[in-house]
Amino acid sequence: MTKTVNHWIGGKTVEGTSGQYGPVTDPATGQVTTQVALASVEEVDAAVAAAKAAYATWGTSSLAQRTAVLFRYRALLDAHRDDIAALITAEHGKVHSDALGEVARGLEIVELACGITTQLKGELSTQVSNRVDVSSIRQSLGVVAGITPFNFPAMVPMWMFPLAIACGNTFVLKPSEKDPSAANLLAELAAEAGLPDGVLNVLHGDKVAVDGLLNHPDVAAVSFVGSTPIARYIHATASANGKRVQALGGAKNHMLVLPDADLDAAADAAVSAAYGSAGERCMAISAVVAVGAIGDELVAKIRERAEKIKIGPGNDPTSEMGPLITAAHRDKVASYVTGAAAQGAEVVLDGTGHTVEGFEDGHWIGLSLLDKVSTDSDAYKDEIFGPVLCVLRVDTYEDGVALMNASPFGNGTAIFTRDGGAARRFQLEIQAGMVGVNVPIPVPVGYHSFGGWKDSLFGDHHIYGNDGVHFYTRGKVTTTRWPDPADAPAGVDLGFPRNH
Repeated sequence: MTKTVNHWIGGKTVEGTSGQYGPVTDPATGQVTTQVALASVEEVDAAVAAAKAAYATWGTSSLAQRTAVLFRYRALLDAHRDDIAALITAEHGKVHSDALGEVARGLEIVELACGITTQLKGELSTQVSNRVDVSSIRQSLGVVAGITPFNFPAMVPMWMFPLAIACGNTFVLKPSEKDPSAANLLAELAAEAGLPDGVLNVLHGDKVAVDGLLNHPDVAAVSFVGSTPIARYIHATASANGKRVQALGGAKNHMLVLPDADLDAAADAAVSAAYGSAGERCMAISAVVAVGAIGDELVAKIRERAEKIKIGPGNDPTSEMGPLITAAHRDKVASYVTGAAAQGAEVVLDGTGHTVEGFEDGHWIGLSLLDKVSTDSDAYKDEIFGPVLCVLRVDTYEDGVALMNASPFGNGTAIFTRDGGAARRFQLEIQAGMVGVNVPIPVPVGYHSFGGWKDSLFGDHHIYGNDGVHFYTRGKVTTTRWPDPADAPAGVDLGFPRNH
């Protein structure tokens, strides 16, 4: 019998009433294992109402109360790492080690939230004028919503709601309907940690649920991670409704390899960054830009390593890469490879015919490597979101930077070189929000913020870190003037000597 994933509203499981369900497949077998309830507008209203009711007390709770819950939550998440990772593997398909890494990166933000007391400290200026002081504080917003993608069903939600609730907000999470179970487990563990009912709600659904949150008058802010077209839509719609928005979009991350680079290290980095998690991550390296005469040797080294990657079910400990999330996505990724030669690329590795024995109905695709790719080809222009690596050739450092800066995306980027001066120039000249120097996937640690430039980010705030705290709070400044107690009216004795 197919399992059903229902909503989590007001601290308990709530069965879907819309009558609409979405299929959830095991990507390794292609079989539908679960159905997920898809929310109606009325169910969106119920989730927001639960969050609004909880905010009446959570919004005024003490920092000590909130952090006590978060510390217990961190311990429970740590104890259930394998359980969360197993759900990710079962519904997303990524190998268990990748899934564990995802949980670990999400835990970083929970740990940041545990230390929210220092992040929320205000400022005070005394005696700005005679007997006048000015202070500033940050206060919570109210009900906030998070809309998260399929590729990191635990990590990206944990980039949002722990900080939001630590700041005193209540939260409605709308995870991807493709792999919804991890979100419910995160909410259940939060309740076990003592989070009051309604502070964290999980609402499953499709566009009906998304639009319901974007248009709801009681939702003060929206966080989103996903593709650029949807990020643009989220930002435009929520902003038009007076909400604050952080909407992180897609990417086409480049790795510039200079002639002096350690090519073995660069090849190792390119393989792990392009093909890890089957390329289904917004920080994947999808374009290597080789400078000068190193291109042939670099491509050969990448190919040698890529051919050794073992592809198989995510729950097989010997697998290094799993399947893609859906058959439709697999077919779309494959189309970029099958059409590459006609657009001028040299197909060094073609993974489109790959299958896994015993799992022939899984959503499999092998590793593909395209060399001498042109900037006007589809494989270069589009975010493929799969295990396809493009190599482009340029003559000089300046040509490489110009090529990269011409991309409409500006999420993450990297340079591989032994020269500190070249690396310094690169980090100043490249138009991207996150830069790696001999680091292929420069995802910042939790206490720095994550986010790109250009079409990779809509809104003013990056996610987590200081930007995350600022996004989930708003500032208030108070100017205070008190008379000196020695000037108290006659007949009022405060025990101060009279000044005159």
